[in-house]
Amino acid sequence: MSHSQQAPATPANDKWQPYRHAQPAEASMELVIPQAIPEDERVWVPVEENVWFRPLCLSASSGYWMNLLRVRKSGVLSRHRHPQAVHGFVLKGEWRYLEHNWVATEGGYVYEAPGETHTLVVDPHVDEMITMFQVNGAMIYVDPDGNNVGYDDVFTRIAKCRAHYEENGLGGNFVDQFIR
Repeated sequence: MSHSQQAPATPANDKWQPYRHAQPAEASMELVIPQAIPEDERVWVPVEENVWFRPLCLSASSGYWMNLLRVRKSGVLSRHRHPQAVHGFVLKGEWRYLEHNWVATEGGYVYEAPGETHTLVVDPHVDEMITMFQVNGAMIYVDPDGNNVGYDDVFTRIAKCRAHYEENGLGGNFVDQFIR
């Protein structure tokens, strides 16, 4: 190996040493997704026309899911309530809730408190919106008076992914890589 090809020197202290012991046998495997925004369009699971989600982590053991929500239309997406907290980070575009006077814009973070009901809207000037959401527990879909009209939880999301991937040729077990 020539001088220019030598590996960088590692400092001789413990700071640069990896953990020397086995990980807990009961711990789930880590999950690394190199392309969170996939090149293969089949990975996006349709919700309705011009609305998709892309699973990142489907935690059946803890009852939450991480996904990207992609919207390529304007209008009302859903009115829903969360029994647990939701976290969102806007990667592209913007969106808002009818019940609030703020707009979630590109690069912005949103915390949604448990128990809140809101109506997600993408306005006409937005060509595409992509937001990463961590949804804990469930999304309970409601009418304007709060009457339950449906729900999603990690298990309905897994089922939607499995059916979509089976139908589009990736195979139903394609979703298994995201389940923890």
